[in-house]
Amino acid sequence: MKINGKPFRSIWYDADQAVVRIIDQRWLPHELRITTLKTLEEFETAIVEMWVRGAPLIGATAAYGIAEQMARDPGDGSLEQAWERLHSTRPTAINLRWALDRCRAALLPLSPQDRAQAAFQLAHELCDEDVEINRSIGLHGLKLIREIAAKKPGEPVRLLTHCNAGWIATVDFGTATSPMYHAADAGVPIHVWVDETRPRNQGALTSWELGSHGISHAYITDNAGGHLMQRGQVDMVIVGTDRTTAEGDVCNKIGTYLKALAARDNGVPFYVALPSPTIDWTVRDGLTEIPIEERSPREVTHIQGQTADGISEVQVTPDGTEGGNPAFDVTPARLVTGLITERGICAASEQGLAGLFPDLASKAAG
Repeated sequence: MKINGKPFRSIWYDADQAVVRIIDQRWLPHELRITTLKTLEEFETAIVEMWVRGAPLIGATAAYGIAEQMARDPGDGSLEQAWERLHSTRPTAINLRWALDRCRAALLPLSPQDRAQAAFQLAHELCDEDVEINRSIGLHGLKLIREIAAKKPGEPVRLLTHCNAGWIATVDFGTATSPMYHAADAGVPIHVWVDETRPRNQGALTSWELGSHGISHAYITDNAGGHLMQRGQVDMVIVGTDRTTAEGDVCNKIGTYLKALAARDNGVPFYVALPSPTIDWTVRDGLTEIPIEERSPREVTHIQGQTADGISEVQVTPDGTEGGNPAFDVTPARLVTGLITERGICAASEQGLAGLFPDLASKAAG
């Protein structure tokens, strides 16, 4: 995607300087800062403190973290330690483990002297694959938007999304936003309701993205979605996912479940944009088997924003008030209209997923 006309990815390898660079998302949407990651500790911090966020981007960042560590110490012990340390950074997003497992499986059979080059090549490939996956999700999602547009000529298709499943949560294109970008580029009129997504207000990142692309949108409170659905002002909900079970339960940013309930009550289709690396084929019951990350209460009791003096943080609660901060919730498959994947759209069910991904389902079963 582009920022002020210049193409960007959320993470990239600067071959001229031989370093990994990221968009440091702590300062968005108010300031664009580029940060260089060099050491394993810096990659850990970037993931934990959400300099990077979004399941696909976390996986890509971890792959580059492995590569940088192999450039410093390519031994077996170093590889295992890097796997363990990076794996512990975020417990919910399955792409992290998927990327780390893929790196370890590819690198362990190699001689230590060959590991650094192979690790960097693998990280590059993983990023390119993510871009193509998300591009394909967008094309399949575009079909759904076109179907709605055909029923209301001359009016925009009104979409609601939650959190930021945009291009800066992936390597490029995004998951939930990819159909939006494809629709806008194809000339299909759309309007996007953007949930603020407390406590970190990641909807502001979605607004920043959509505004940069010239897409009509409005930033709303999390609790406004049901109201808009009741009044017929939402044609479809599209969200992303951090982990989806083999039976179609969807774990996503906290508040997603409530949107699914409101959508079901009002007959609004609720779709999940699902890249295949986000499917956890080892988990069946999302409510009991997916670990839910508990983040710092400070993210709830304080809020960051732009002031006349720059970017500042303020406290919004009384002194001494405790904060609770579960970062994700699980939407049962029964509330999901369909899953938009890189291979097509399917039901949120074991049969639906296995039908599109028989190779992955059989591998997991075997």
